[in-house]
Amino acid sequence: MVTDILDWLQSLPPLAVIAVAGLLVLGECTLGLGLIVPGESSLLVAATTVNGPGRFVALWAVVTVCAILGDAIGYTIGRRYGPRLRETRLIRRYGAVLWDRAAATLQRRGPLAVFFIRFLPAVRALGPAAAGSAGLPLPRFLPAAALGAASWSALHVGIGAALGSAARQFEKTFTLGGYVIVGLLAVVLLLLGIRTLRARTKSDDGLLDLPDPIRE
Repeated sequence: MVTDILDWLQSLPPLAVIAVAGLLVLGECTLGLGLIVPGESSLLVAATTVNGPGRFVALWAVVTVCAILGDAIGYTIGRRYGPRLRETRLIRRYGAVLWDRAAATLQRRGPLAVFFIRFLPAVRALGPAAAGSAGLPLPRFLPAAALGAASWSALHVGIGAALGSAARQFEKTFTLGGYVIVGLLAVVLLLLGIRTLRARTKSDDGLLDLPDPIRE
């Protein structure tokens, strides 16, 4: 069963799979799409089609470029419209608290916060615009955003590729292995969804505090 699903994904045009994953990641940080459809979930699914180093590098490169471009667009929007973004219907409905926390953390931590925000679901969707609105200079924002995007995409492409490979190997060995892997994949996606929801609704002051080892 799992092999059939993965084979179907594998049969799709590689460029189409990579393009869709890249576009979803691109949209995540531009207009807040990530508050509704987290880009990492689509990236994990797309990464299950990785069957060699070439496919890995292609997916990683495209997703990294799209993530950087999305961050740059989000930053430009925040720089251009500033505090007015905070009052838009989308931000007020889904991420007003996250916006305020992101802006405060970016002002205190600068590029370090830009890097780590890339790994925080939901907050990631608002971070670039909040950085632009907070007045963080582009020369400080862009290198940190690029490093965060490259690291984040490599991590998730690697996880997705490993899950896809494990599913195929497991099903070859055990008759019920496919069902087990389906369950594991479902649990992974469920945990990602729960983490996104918690990050979206959590309101305590420590939400965006950086870990102790990197505090100033």
